[in-house]
Amino acid sequence: MTIYVGNLSFQASDEDVREVFGEYGDIQRVSLPVDRETGRMRGFAFVELADEASEDKAISELDGAEWLGRQLRVSKARPRETTNRSTVGAGRSFSTGDSFSRAGF
Repeated sequence: MTIYVGNLSFQASDEDVREVFGEYGDIQRVSLPVDRETGRMRGFAFVELADEASEDKAISELDGAEWLGRQLRVSKARPRETTNRSTVGAGRSFSTGDSFSRAGF
């Protein structure tokens, strides 16, 4: 299972997230997505702990908690949904397969 961490401060680093979630168990992976164009953090993260019981405890204790001036939204991440959207811009039409939801890595 993977944990979705929303409303994350843009100043939070990988190390910061590891420090907070490390209190709940062994961290397998942390991902802080960045905007492709600007390189700026997107304001959310994904965290994977070693066991589901640790993840459930982290979710129940951290959802709604204030951290770095923001109220966190912490929940189980949902699988990425693949869709084909047609986007029209600048006179061109193209299809993207991107789906940015509370998804996996």
